[in-house]
Amino acid sequence: MGSRSHRPSEDAAMSLKEGRALGEDGESGELAGGVENPGSGDGVEAHDLSTSEVLRADEEDPSELQPPDETPAPVNAPVNSVHVPRFLAITVGIAGLLILLAGLQGAQDIVAPIFLGLNLLIVVYPLQRWLSARMPRIAAAAIALMVVLGVLTLFTAMGAWSVAELVNELPHYQDEFARLIDESIGALASLGISTEMVESSLQGVTAGNIMSLITPILSNVSAIMGLLATLVMGVFFLSMDSATTGRRLTRLAEDRPHVAGAMVDFAQGVRRYWVVTTVFGLIVALLDVLALQIIGVQLIWVWGILAFITNYIPNIGLVLGMIPPAILALLDDGWVAMLAVVTAYSVLNFTVQSVIQPKFTGESVGVTPTMSFLSLMFWYMILGWLGALVALPATLFLKALLVDADPNARWINALISSRKKDYLPQKPDPSGSTPTDDAEPAAGGEHVRQRA
Repeated sequence: MGSRSHRPSEDAAMSLKEGRALGEDGESGELAGGVENPGSGDGVEAHDLSTSEVLRADEEDPSELQPPDETPAPVNAPVNSVHVPRFLAITVGIAGLLILLAGLQGAQDIVAPIFLGLNLLIVVYPLQRWLSARMPRIAAAAIALMVVLGVLTLFTAMGAWSVAELVNELPHYQDEFARLIDESIGALASLGISTEMVESSLQGVTAGNIMSLITPILSNVSAIMGLLATLVMGVFFLSMDSATTGRRLTRLAEDRPHVAGAMVDFAQGVRRYWVVTTVFGLIVALLDVLALQIIGVQLIWVWGILAFITNYIPNIGLVLGMIPPAILALLDDGWVAMLAVVTAYSVLNFTVQSVIQPKFTGESVGVTPTMSFLSLMFWYMILGWLGALVALPATLFLKALLVDADPNARWINALISSRKKDYLPQKPDPSGSTPTDDAEPAAGGEHVRQRA
């Protein structure tokens, strides 16, 4: 009975011994002999050893004897990540942006002229690219640099001449200005306003010292020369780097196609903005000069240059260019001439800048009029008076980095963009496929380089 009760264990032990015997060289004969002769000593020892091993195996957890699962995890398996609340992400992002803007404000004397130089090089880059196909890249970059420096010299000369003419002419209007003050006091007295308070406020104000409010800004030669020096140096180094711009954009598009596409769109928008604004600024300036000549205002070419320069300042450029000739017309010929100047400027500038010019700029600028006005106030606060000149390009650059380069943030364009494709409902694709923001350029980096 006892031998029969151990029969299953003995059979299992013999099977285990046979499996081990097949995998061990040189010991198969001994183990096999032990199984075939259970009466011999060796066979008994082997029999006892096998039985103990089987009993230990029976006592272990069967799940532990299973082979480990070596199936690889799926490639698209979700990765555990820390969820950041939207409120916290927005707060941290705004805080970081404010710190960056505070740094820009502290370095405005460096950032503003260098960014202006970058804009000028973007404008002449098509010429440089055309020259690069016909001569060495460095030579093409040098020619582009000379073109930019020539434009800067021309603008500086025009501004200096107009300021000099204005400073020399205004003191001659001392008598007319005194007469205007007397007439204004008399008109206020007829309305019941105390003349003593007006006279005390206007005491000592003359046509000559009115320029004292402007000349500190215009005559600060050291600050202006410092900005010009920074601008020229920035343009020089940027022009040398521009020789490899195409290759850098191609390399960028291979890893970050959205960023490269956003930079190319920014360059195209800025280029069209400056070119179209310059052309229509010349048109507006010539029309203003013609209107001022008909009205009979002095210094018409000074006011023409002022109208041309202030045309680069969005929204309020019209007012800045209109006030000085209107005051001079008032001093020369009275209120009727001043109203004629205001009317001529308003009609001509509104028609050209608000009706005709947007048809040529198209959708390249890409921000609403409200955003354009807010950009002017914002960048004037950050970059000073030069920030008013580059307000719209600076906004386009910030938009390219934070919105256009991130597919998840492009929904913001529905709120700030003037492009119809950004705020009009998209028509469904007849093929049934849904366009996505993750689609890369068809030709990769080469496509981006050709667009630039």
